[in-house]
Amino acid sequence: MPEIPDIEAYLAALASRTVGCKLLQVRLASPFLLRSVDPPITAAEGKRVEAVQRLGKRLVFVLEEDLFLILHLMTAGRLHWKEPGATIPRRSGLAAFDFSSGSLLLIEAGSKKRASLYLVAGSDDLQRHNPGGLEVLEADLATFGNVMQRENHTLKRALTDPHILSGIGNAYSDEILHHARLSPFQQTARLSASELDRLYGSIREVLTLWTTRLKAEAGAEFPRKVTAFRSEMAVHGRYGKLCPECGATIQRIIYATSESNYCPRCQTDGRILADRVLSRLLKKDWPRTLEELEGRFGRRDRI
Repeated sequence: MPEIPDIEAYLAALASRTVGCKLLQVRLASPFLLRSVDPPITAAEGKRVEAVQRLGKRLVFVLEEDLFLILHLMTAGRLHWKEPGATIPRRSGLAAFDFSSGSLLLIEAGSKKRASLYLVAGSDDLQRHNPGGLEVLEADLATFGNVMQRENHTLKRALTDPHILSGIGNAYSDEILHHARLSPFQQTARLSASELDRLYGSIREVLTLWTTRLKAEAGAEFPRKVTAFRSEMAVHGRYGKLCPECGATIQRIIYATSESNYCPRCQTDGRILADRVLSRLLKKDWPRTLEELEGRFGRRDRI
């Protein structure tokens, strides 16, 4: 799912292409994309775009007459900027937004179509789509600490819960926790003042770094490589490869349809966290430490 850096890269590209232009037409290829009926989607047509903004992980087109077009890309939704009137791809295309400056195509890979589109009137209705998580880049350390320790969760859960923190998902939570040298299973209620300070700084540094990097990567072009897996990342998507900081083998925890990637030496004092699938399979043979893992299975020097 696109997170803050990806959404901000999209917004920068969309602002230069759509703000001040009219939304001429919305063409829907999938009837399941549009989740609102009042006002009708046709009410957006002919309206000028006054701004584009982010609401959590959602893209919002601010239109004339206090209308807001809200687009949630979910896991596999992606945007492409094309010439005016471009054809919507048959299999993956969900919609086209025809502006006076060009057409924005929404596609979604896979059979599960989860992306959503809403048209709402007024800022109150817009805020009903806000999960309410804290925007850490706009908050001070004290506010961040209060939000993080209001309830007790694992750090992985807290970072990715949109009701706690805004705009962070699976990929950048891995990168943030590695940067902060904190375990994904550490409890928020047990964070020391120094750990909270370190986590706060890591969130701001990692998100700012990647936002700047992705905007620079796109340059004047529309972002084409929006993905949760990047070779420059330290741990996310790098299971079995070497940590760029200490050289230990990156480990992972698989749960439901997601996973958490971490470095045992940098983040868990050398402990291998129990993965439900493998620990159930290996039982007593499950390695408890990095040294035991490397001794039992051999060190995998992969980059």
